[in-house]
Amino acid sequence: MTQPLLSVRNLQKCFGGLVATDKVDLDVVEGEVHALIGPNGAGKTTLITQLFGELSHDEGEIRLDGEDIGRLPTPQRVRRGLARTFQITHLLPDYTMLDNVALAVQAHEGHSFHFFANARRDEALRARARQHLAAAGLAARAEVRVADLSHGEQKQLEFAVALACEPRLLLLDEPMAGLGHAESEQMVAMLRALKGRVTLLLVEHDMDAVFALADRISVLVYGRVIATGTAAEIRDNPDVRIAYLGEGDA
Repeated sequence: MTQPLLSVRNLQKCFGGLVATDKVDLDVVEGEVHALIGPNGAGKTTLITQLFGELSHDEGEIRLDGEDIGRLPTPQRVRRGLARTFQITHLLPDYTMLDNVALAVQAHEGHSFHFFANARRDEALRARARQHLAAAGLAARAEVRVADLSHGEQKQLEFAVALACEPRLLLLDEPMAGLGHAESEQMVAMLRALKGRVTLLLVEHDMDAVFALADRISVLVYGRVIATGTAAEIRDNPDVRIAYLGEGDA
C-alpha cells in the first residue's frame, strides 16, 4: 500500500474529563480531497488544531510523509508542507489582496519582515502572488482592499494566502461557513480546480459541498472516527445514518 501523505494514529486529547479526540486514526492520501464531517462538538476543529500544532495532543502520533511531526512547532510544520485556513479569516484589512498574498510569499521565502515595502515593490514576489490569486479566482480584483471585499471573497483570499506557503497538505476549516448559495457554488468550483494540485483535508458542514468534492469522507462523532469511505459508502453506512445524518428509529 502506498504510504499516506498524512497518517494519524491513536491521537487523543482531553480537557479534564472531556475527551475531545478519542484515539483517532486517520490517513489522507496524496492528491485526494478528504472530508472530515460530524455534528457540532464532535471535535473536528480540535483535531485540525492538533494537526497544525496550535494545540498539543496527549497521546498518539502525527506523521507527514512518514516523518513524525507531532511535537514540532507550527512554523516547522508549515516548512514541511502544512497550511490551513480558518472559520474566521485572518487578513490585513487595510491592504490590498495582492499585498496580503505578496507578504505571505515573502514570509514563506524567509525574507525580512522589517520592511513591508519590499512586498509592495518586489516584482518577483508580486508576480508569484498574482499566480496564487489567479488560482483562487481573484486575479481581476488584486488591487482591491480587503476591507472592501465580500465575505466570500475574503474566504477565497485566505486560500490564496495559504497557497503562497506552497503546501502539500491544506487543512480547511469550514470554508463554506457564512457563504450564500452563489458564493458556496463559487467556492466549490475553486476547490474542485485545486484537486490534484494540493491535497485537501476539508472540515465542512455543507453536505452538498462535501459530496461534490470529497474522494473519501471520515465521520467524527464524540471525538472518535466511526467510519471512513467514499460518499456512497458513507451514505449507506447505518452507524453514520443514525449518529450523524439523523436517520433511524426515534
